[in-house]
Amino acid sequence: MNGVKAKALGCLYQQLKSLRSPARPCSLAACSRKNRNAALHPLWQSPLTIPGGTRQSPINIQWRDSVYDPFLKPLKISYDPTTCLHIWNNGYSFLVEFDDSTDRSIIVGGPLENQYRLKQFHFHWGAINDWGSEHTVDSKFYPAELHLVHWNAVEYPTFEEAVMEGNGLAVIGVFLKLGARHEGLQTLVDALPAVKHKDTVIEFDVFDPSCLLPSCPDYWTYAGSLTTPPLTESVTWIIKKKPIEVDEDQLEAFRMLLFTSDGEEEKRMVDNFRPLQPLMDRTVRSSFQVPISS
Repeated sequence: MNGVKAKALGCLYQQLKSLRSPARPCSLAACSRKNRNAALHPLWQSPLTIPGGTRQSPINIQWRDSVYDPFLKPLKISYDPTTCLHIWNNGYSFLVEFDDSTDRSIIVGGPLENQYRLKQFHFHWGAINDWGSEHTVDSKFYPAELHLVHWNAVEYPTFEEAVMEGNGLAVIGVFLKLGARHEGLQTLVDALPAVKHKDTVIEFDVFDPSCLLPSCPDYWTYAGSLTTPPLTESVTWIIKKKPIEVDEDQLEAFRMLLFTSDGEEEKRMVDNFRPLQPLMDRTVRSSFQVPISS
């Protein structure tokens, strides 16, 4: 990493530190926007760019511009429910954190050359159902998006080091759409009132996040970045083609959380997504063939 880039990343870290509690390290601090068509969260009101950055996220996925890659392998997912540890409201989203000290919860295959350990998962969502997801498909927003964050423990000794490297992270993205109640998600929803305020943490053990994945194995993949500071271009994104269904009450439970700590003026936790970034000269690959129109 050159000196200019290192200095820029240092500045971004300082911005992030000023927005969160120093008592607890953030494995992926999420950002927020006031709403889609009005004022941005302060984090996005001034340009945050990586010098020379060419693979920023999120992006709009153009279905018919994606390139089918027959060499993409199936993604194999093996999560141990007993590695689930906590739910933490970090003031920008809520994180469900896992014990990543061993290879008990991993993904392998797909576009990945190594196996990656699960670190945490979190969601991004909107104030209303018209938007909320970070990625879009053919410019369509979903009400929410799940991110399961993994790191390359084969090549890097710590998550913090993996964050800074091009092949350090792998994030599975899953869109949420309005529909039937999701029974697997409800276990998590039932626990959310206990982390309503910023900096609250509760134990949350024996949860298998694979219940939040669609049964369809199809996905898109591209080289991207974190969508929160430090915005490092370290992520292999794996975006599931099919969304999962959740009901209105479950989305409203997300929106009842607060950006603020107990005793502060309440600010609802909504619109916590980064604006779309340019694709530039990247290729989005797909594990499935796009039907040819007649």
